[in-house]
Amino acid sequence: MEERRYRSASGAPIALRRRQHSASCRELAVRCPRLQLRSLSATTSAVWLAAYGLFVLSENSMVLSAAIFITLIGLIIYLHFVKIDQESLLVIGSLGIQVTSCYASGKESTAFIEMGRVKDVVINEAIHMQKVIYYLCILLQDPGDPQGVSEVVPLFQSSKPRLDCLIEVYKSCQEILEQRKTAPQSS
Repeated sequence: MEERRYRSASGAPIALRRRQHSASCRELAVRCPRLQLRSLSATTSAVWLAAYGLFVLSENSMVLSAAIFITLIGLIIYLHFVKIDQESLLVIGSLGIQVTSCYASGKESTAFIEMGRVKDVVINEAIHMQKVIYYLCILLQDPGDPQGVSEVVPLFQSSKPRLDCLIEVYKSCQEILEQRKTAPQSS
């Protein structure tokens, strides 16, 4: 297993783990920084201080209870549905591509794309605010038109790696896709 350090589009540090299981099977995982206790404490303190200020003005204890309840529910929702710690891509030349997202709460979300549906893996660019960002995506083949693309599946949407990291992942994917194209087709 090999791990390299990169930066995300926002400048946050990320790590790319690359594991080769066999010649036609690779796993590529992008790890995002974990939730920082400092930022969590600052946000919680700010909400509770604001609630205490409202409590002093209104003399209603429900304000404090509501602040604690809202903070805890918000944290649970953030950890379970928003904060992704790791995004991984498992490319198996003979089967397909598995895309997995691991949330901070431990929940995992997995999608599988059969290799027969994969037309190509490409790096695309988009204009976001006032800058150009790059993202990796899988082009799915249109069943009605072999030359057409039916869908574009973006990868690493949460970690948003910069171009240098995307090129590394792209090259690994292309090596496996090329093996599949050059391998003799069995009937």
